[in-house]
Amino acid sequence: MAKILVVEDDEVCAGVIQDLLLHSGHTVEVVADGAEGLDRLKFYHYDLAVLDWELPNVTGVAICSEVRQRGNPLPILMLTGKNSIPDKEKGFSAGADDYLTKPFDGRELLMRVKAMLRRPAEFVPEKIITGDISLDSASRIVTKNGNEIVLLPKEFALLEFLLKHPNQVFELETLLNRVWPSESDTSADALRKVIERIRKKLDEPGKASIIETVHRIGYVLRT
Repeated sequence: MAKILVVEDDEVCAGVIQDLLLHSGHTVEVVADGAEGLDRLKFYHYDLAVLDWELPNVTGVAICSEVRQRGNPLPILMLTGKNSIPDKEKGFSAGADDYLTKPFDGRELLMRVKAMLRRPAEFVPEKIITGDISLDSASRIVTKNGNEIVLLPKEFALLEFLLKHPNQVFELETLLNRVWPSESDTSADALRKVIERIRKKLDEPGKASIIETVHRIGYVLRT
């Protein structure tokens, strides 16, 4: 699962993209204004951005250029009705990783997104195994000692993130930012409740919890 920002001012197109990505298990945020999209990329973490070329206030190309100038390696997929070679060169020169011409097939969008999220430099296997716990990102199945454990979407998203970053201590705010939509109404208390539910489903009596509380800091998943 990835956290994706879609900056698209066409309401119908944005809705289609959002539905496709949500159905694939991703967390998706959609904004229609280029300036707002740029602000979000400055202050929040995303795994991928889908940018329309023509946007109010700040164009997708300008957003892409500024993101790259700040040294951000964020994967960027550019969407546009422009299909000439000079236009494509302009988009790639600005730092776009891929380019999709409108109108496009939803299946192609998903293939491009999947390929970009699996770039060799940042590749993470779809199946993660830690001790007796196995998480399959593709099938969204979690097992413990071979028995399937049913997790709610937020539980799965949080466990997946922690399994991908074992032995790293994360503050509550960081976990909220990395797993939940940036402007959601999720609180620290709600996050704690999600962790409690994960522990009840995965921990064993008399043994240390899979998710350790680090006093006054946050949480860490120990391998």
